[in-house]
Amino acid sequence: MNGLFERLKAVGPPVGAAALALVLLSGWTAFGGAGRTRPVEAGPGWVLLPTAGAATATAAFFTIRNPGDIPDELTGASWEFGGRITLKRHLHQGAAGRWQPVPALPVPGRGELAMTPEDADLMIADPPPLRPGQWVEFTLAFRNSPDLRLSAQVLTPAARPR
Repeated sequence: MNGLFERLKAVGPPVGAAALALVLLSGWTAFGGAGRTRPVEAGPGWVLLPTAGAATATAAFFTIRNPGDIPDELTGASWEFGGRITLKRHLHQGAAGRWQPVPALPVPGRGELAMTPEDADLMIADPPPLRPGQWVEFTLAFRNSPDLRLSAQVLTPAARPR
């Protein structure tokens, strides 16, 4: 029995240190120190006014910020008029490129997804007639964050943000 007590006494400090480390790491994780998931955020966006004769599709653009440490993804969108909205990204191929539908658009942790006509957008098929300055409502869906309800203003190509 004395030998067992001596062995336990010898391993006590390492086991105690390991237990203390486990308690501290568990607390750090529980209080968000090991990577925080926070809902994404976004302000108003804009919709490109379709040009005459090309009203079969248009696009909407938002800047989505992720204040958390965990990456998220935009997985879908809808708007007040219904119809199909496709997530798409421009694939650069030398001096040219092409658009490709994608299942999701990444929103990096502590970063943003800034949609532009040259990179990523929400393609809207068969939009109804729209007026410059009109505000329309969207709902954006994410893999990890709750849905976001946002407004976007219809802008002419000349008035769009650069």
